[in-house]
Amino acid sequence: MSSATFFQIQSFIILALMVYGVTQSKKRKKHIKIMSSAIIWDILLILQIELNRSAIDKALEVFQSQTALKIHLFFAVSSVVLYFAMIISGRKVLAGDRSFIPKHRYLGITTLAFRILTFITSFYAAAKPIIN
Repeated sequence: MSSATFFQIQSFIILALMVYGVTQSKKRKKHIKIMSSAIIWDILLILQIELNRSAIDKALEVFQSQTALKIHLFFAVSSVVLYFAMIISGRKVLAGDRSFIPKHRYLGITTLAFRILTFITSFYAAAKPIIN
């Protein structure tokens, strides 16, 4: 199995875990464990990809790269930034500030949408261009 396939499988499992975690939002402890695990695993996956493929070097060359990679990079970086916003808002909700629940929910929907788009665009970004 190639490293790209292994990364895609992990990415799919992480995404499935996130979707399941969202469905468990009424069960606070379970929701927190699932979502925390998914976020940590996703960040570890990014580190795996970086160590294997030098993804940051590719990202630095993004302005000379294919459009698919630029789009993927936008969603991937945004997802990580949104993870931190989710953690901050989630901790406020956990501390008892119920006014953050709508913000946390909106951030959650946005984060999940960006993570789904990261997954979809990863197939295009990882594809090698066909040279005629």
